[in-house]
Amino acid sequence: MTTAISEPLPRHAVASAPPRPGLVRQVAIFALLMVCEFLYGWAWNTVDVLRPFIRASLDLSLVAAGSAYSAQGAGALIGAVVIGQLADRFGRRRMFPLLVAGYGAMLIAGAWVASYPELLAQRFALGLFTGASFPVGVGIYVNLFGPGVRGRLASLLNACFSLAIVALGFAMGQVGPGNWRVLLWGGGIPPLVLAMAGYALIPAGSAIDLVRRKGAALPISELFAPAVRRQTLALAAMTGLNFFGYAAFSGWLTTYLTGERHLSAALAGQLVAWQFTGNIAGGFFWGWAADRFGRRFNAIGFFIAALAIAGYLLVPSDVLVLKLLGLVYGATLCSSVIWGAWMAELYPPHLQSTAASIFNWGRLISFFAPLITARIAESAGMATAMSSAAVAFSLAALIWLTQRETLAPRRRTLAPDT
Repeated sequence: MTTAISEPLPRHAVASAPPRPGLVRQVAIFALLMVCEFLYGWAWNTVDVLRPFIRASLDLSLVAAGSAYSAQGAGALIGAVVIGQLADRFGRRRMFPLLVAGYGAMLIAGAWVASYPELLAQRFALGLFTGASFPVGVGIYVNLFGPGVRGRLASLLNACFSLAIVALGFAMGQVGPGNWRVLLWGGGIPPLVLAMAGYALIPAGSAIDLVRRKGAALPISELFAPAVRRQTLALAAMTGLNFFGYAAFSGWLTTYLTGERHLSAALAGQLVAWQFTGNIAGGFFWGWAADRFGRRFNAIGFFIAALAIAGYLLVPSDVLVLKLLGLVYGATLCSSVIWGAWMAELYPPHLQSTAASIFNWGRLISFFAPLITARIAESAGMATAMSSAAVAFSLAALIWLTQRETLAPRRRTLAPDT
């Protein structure tokens, strides 16, 4: 296991680095990021929360309705890689407003979708912009404050995304089946306004906008330079295992609870809600822990998540026990809240958004996870298929522990990188 710490920049590099804006502007920019994260969460999750309405309006089969998520996920993978590179190459002041306005406009476009092919195209286009939200956002907030608070900043953004799901679910219950498109307008119009605010707030040429040194024409090629190629591949495998584990357990959870455990749909929904509650609370703990003990410390969370999965599949159908185990699973699953900032720290400053996009590379694995686990379920049972999630999270944690630590013990303040 390597224990190397990222070395501080030399003094001449610090002197030539673009300055950060004042504290008031820093806070304003992060507040904007939080609001945009909420709206990104709203836009992204309409594909799941509004699925019954979308399916009924277009008379889709279950498979066709579910494929809208696949189209959105494919767009997210491409958008994260392409727009993340553009942000590093041409500046986040230009690209952040573009992607925010993009997912707002594409969400509104969903109100005019009238056929299955149009739905796939609209969701793919929405994915292009929402997929870039994570890497470009990371490139902004890691330059707002010093490394000692980045975990807590990430946990705040995680909470905003999760709260968007709550708000969307509540709003869904307030509109009739024939008025669901108003939720697309409600989530799509604010980003169009906030995009202009982002362009005004982010100072041109600042550390938040871009680093002056420009590398290769395609920044992603630098992630595969000999010095960091093994690290990049390991991180990609780690994120892939994370997405596989989530799809293998959470993706089949309601099916397992209603089909194998014979619980009611209402009770299954309550158990899922407990996991969701744990995710919000756990995000704050793991963000603090990553700032206090280092980025690799959070790998412990994945080991605990694996144990919670095993317990969930083995214990009797005691609702209280399942709620508690679900709470633990949700709270430890989000130990990866630090990944965006950590991946940005593992690479040179001019690759921050491109490096953060590695998180989304794991989505490629998630495309195949349902097919693989369905085959296992058919031959060995649903519990066996879902237990593969515990293996995936354990392997991801092991890879995590072998990677480089980037937070020195002394760096736990709001001070800039030195």
